[in-house]
Amino acid sequence: MHGRDESVWKAVVFDPSLPEARRRLSSLHSSGEVWAVQDTLSDQLLALAETRHPDVRSLPPAKRQPVLESLVQEYLDGRSSGHIGRWIFYPWSGQLVHVLEPEAFRELRLDRNRNKITREEQQRLRSFTIGIVGLSVGDAVALTLAMEGVGGHFKLADFDDLELTNINRLRAGCHELGLPKTVLAARQIAELDPWMEVSLFSDGIQRENIEEFFCAEPSLDVLVEECDSVDVKLLLREQARALRVPVVMETSDRGVLDVERFDQEPDRPLMPGVSSDSRAALSSGEKFKHILKFVGVETISPRLGASLLEIERTIATWPQLASDVVLGGATVAVALRKLALGQPLPSGRCAIDLQERLTHVQWTTPFGAPAPEASSSRAEPGLAPLLGEILRETGSFPSRGTSPVGYESQPAGMF
Repeated sequence: MHGRDESVWKAVVFDPSLPEARRRLSSLHSSGEVWAVQDTLSDQLLALAETRHPDVRSLPPAKRQPVLESLVQEYLDGRSSGHIGRWIFYPWSGQLVHVLEPEAFRELRLDRNRNKITREEQQRLRSFTIGIVGLSVGDAVALTLAMEGVGGHFKLADFDDLELTNINRLRAGCHELGLPKTVLAARQIAELDPWMEVSLFSDGIQRENIEEFFCAEPSLDVLVEECDSVDVKLLLREQARALRVPVVMETSDRGVLDVERFDQEPDRPLMPGVSSDSRAALSSGEKFKHILKFVGVETISPRLGASLLEIERTIATWPQLASDVVLGGATVAVALRKLALGQPLPSGRCAIDLQERLTHVQWTTPFGAPAPEASSSRAEPGLAPLLGEILRETGSFPSRGTSPVGYESQPAGMF
C-alpha cells in the first residue's frame, strides 16, 4: 500500500479494451495491492441513457426499465460491458473502480449542473487553468471547483503538511495527518475526476519557482491567493500584475472576497510604498499593520479583530472556522466561473457575511404561516464602531486586551 507515500497522488487508469491493460489489471489483482473493487458500470450506463433521453422518466417504472436497457444495448453496440469504460486504481487506498470512459464520465458526472451551467459553458470551463496558493481555504476552493467542473488544470502550491489543528476546517481524516497539503488536495481531486490535470508545488512559492508556477504550460488564467505570508502575497501580486493575471482572495472571515483584475487594469496599485523586497526590513509592528491591510480593517469581524491581539499570547495563530472556509470555497468558485465565462466581475472587495445576514435578515413566511416580527436590516458598521466592538470582544478574552508581545502600540493604535 502507498497511503503514506507522498509521491503517490495520481490515479492509475486502465483501458480494458486493450489486451495489455487487461494483463496489467490481472497482475494488479494478484499483487495484493487491491483492497476493494467497485463495479457499478451497469448502473452508470442506465443513468447515462436516462440523462440522454430524459423523456423516459415520464414512463411508469415497469415500462421505463426495458426502454433504458434497450438504450444501453444500443450504446454498447455489441461490445462486452467488461471491455468498455475504464478501471481506475487509487494506490493510496487500494480501491479499484470501474467507471465510464472519460467523455461519458464527465457528461454524467456534471449532468445535474445543467442548465445552471450549460453543456457549452462546461466545455469552456474545462479550458481554464487555475493556480491556488495556500491550501486551507484553498483546499475548499479546489474541491468546490473540481466538483462543479470549473477548470481543467489546477496548479496547487503549499509547503505545509496536514496537522491535527488543520482538520477543524479541512476535509481530511486522521489517517492523512502528516501528508503534504498539496498531495491531500490532489488525491481528493483525483477521487472526484481521475482525468483532472493537476500540478503540485509542494515547496510553496518562492522567487525561484514563481515563473514556472505562472508560465509553465498551461499558463495561469487566474490566481487564487490564500497564503498567510504577506511577503508571498506581495510577490504573487507583482508577478500577476506583470503577466496581467487576475487575482481572487477570500479571507475566511465575514465572507470577504477580493478581486484584482490585473488582466483589465495592468497599472492597478498593489500595497503603496511596500514591495516583496522591502518588507523584510519592516518591524514586527509594521508587518502587522500590512497584514491588517490584506485582512481588511473595515470589514474584519469583531471576534477576529480581537483574536489578532491574542496571537502568541492565548492563541497560537488566527482562528478559522469550517463554515467560513466552506463559504470561501463557494464564493471563489462563483467568482472564477464568472471570470472563465467572460461575465462581469469588477475589481474590489465585498463581504458575504452569513452570520450578519441570519442575525438581521428579513424573514419571509412560506405556506401561509403567521408573519414573524420583522427584523430591521443593519448597514455594515463604520470603522470607529467596529473598533469599539473589537475592544469589547478583547476584554472578554483571557489576556483582557493587554498589549501582545512584539507589538509596539496599544490595541487601539494597531488600526
